[in-house]
Amino acid sequence: MSGLSVRDLRVVFDGFVAVDGVDLDVPRGDVRFIIGPNGAGKTTLVDAITGLARATGKVTWGDHDLLGRKVHRIARLGVGRTFQTATVFEELTVLQNLDIAAGWARRPLTLLRRRKAVPPEVEKAMETVRLSAVRDRPAGTLAHGQKQWLEIGMLLVQNAELFLLDEPVAGMSHDERDATGELLGRLSEDHTVVVIEHDMDFLRRFARTVTVMHAGRKLAEGSVAEVQANPRVQEVYLGHAVQEA
Repeated sequence: MSGLSVRDLRVVFDGFVAVDGVDLDVPRGDVRFIIGPNGAGKTTLVDAITGLARATGKVTWGDHDLLGRKVHRIARLGVGRTFQTATVFEELTVLQNLDIAAGWARRPLTLLRRRKAVPPEVEKAMETVRLSAVRDRPAGTLAHGQKQWLEIGMLLVQNAELFLLDEPVAGMSHDERDATGELLGRLSEDHTVVVIEHDMDFLRRFARTVTVMHAGRKLAEGSVAEVQANPRVQEVYLGHAVQEA
């Protein structure tokens, strides 16, 4: 089964072209970083893939066409997405959040009780995102990084195969960024990961391949070293032109 394929993707808002004919291929198992200046179209690209922005062109995940589908139907095809601010139920515990995400048929009152047995899928997700030790803590009391990890865990129990993460380390401490990078590596063993990011140090350490966007278009693509050495990327993204020898 093939990975994510984007062809000639265009998103237009009231005459403004936010994404302008982007082609993108992300093979399964990749940890792909998408970078670019503010307004480059990165988040809008992900919005289009996940059904939050109307677009033209063609987007496929495996054998499934995504454009034109409702958001929840795209999610059911294994496409999971996080936002810059984690969307968790802060009054409920880590375990209860994962229970709800997994769709287990439990009455609302039973969610407030400590359960005697944890479904294997939920247990595995907690272990993957390293939250087993805080499973009974309200999500609202978690550290910033832990809330992001919980949201990723919620996608895991929903059987997401493609993870689209929007600036997952924004606001994190150095240790949290390291732990998140390690989590991306664990996820990529069985999943495909696309990360929108501004943290260049994080990118250098954990990206496998990089796509650079500028003004709604794909500017460059390749390994971290290839992208960093690209004169156009240095001029547009880093804000200065490379001097010719």
